[in-house]
Amino acid sequence: MFEIKTIGLFILTAIAEIIGCYLPYLWLREGKSVWLLAPAAVSLALFAWLLSLHPTAAGRVYAAYGGVYISAAIAWLWVVNGIKPTTWDIVGSVVALIGMAIIMFSPRPS
Repeated sequence: MFEIKTIGLFILTAIAEIIGCYLPYLWLREGKSVWLLAPAAVSLALFAWLLSLHPTAAGRVYAAYGGVYISAAIAWLWVVNGIKPTTWDIVGSVVALIGMAIIMFSPRPS
C-alpha cells in the first residue's frame, strides 16, 4: 500500500508542478492573460506542499520524484500538446520510473 500511496502522491505532485509551470509558459510564449500567473502560483505552492507529505528524507524524495515528473511531462506532451511521444521518449520515461522505484522502494538499513 505504501508504494501505491507514494506513486499516487508523486503523480499529483507532478501535475501540480506542470500546471504551475505551463500557465506562465502560456502567458509568456502564447500571449495568454497575465491572470494565469495567479493559478500558477497556487499550483506551485500546492506542488511544494505535496512534496512535503512524503515520509522520507527530502533529498531522496526530490530525486525519486524526478522520475515520475519525467513520465508525467511526456504524458502532458501527448495529452495537452497533442504530440505523440517517440519510442525514445517512452524508453527514457521507463528508465526514469525504474530509477524512482529503486530509490523509493529498495530496502533501507534499520
